[in-house]
Amino acid sequence: MRRMVIVAAMAMMTSVAMADDIEDAHRQALAGRDSYWNCLAQQYSQGSNNKMSGQNFTSLIASVCPSERQNFRVSLVDYLTMQFPSVEAGAHLTTANNAIELAQKDIVTAFIKRRER
Repeated sequence: MRRMVIVAAMAMMTSVAMADDIEDAHRQALAGRDSYWNCLAQQYSQGSNNKMSGQNFTSLIASVCPSERQNFRVSLVDYLTMQFPSVEAGAHLTTANNAIELAQKDIVTAFIKRRER
């Protein structure tokens, strides 16, 4: 009986530690997202981009902020891997790449709408 209590207590402590690790990974993924978005927003707001075509701005956005983009990708994949360990790693990478693509698309859409005014 005593052994069962010890095993149960250790399992609960492990569960709490894993939950803390997942929460930390989630915070890091959010920080990575915010850093990437802030970098994209800086590109959006640069006055020198106002004369660019939508196509040129799209190309620019695809190439800027490489370290922020990679940090976001890695931190999001890490979080998803912890949160959903039974899901294939390639699926997590696809999700992260889709999130990056959507961020870029949102910035480009805002840029094009601003130009149309």
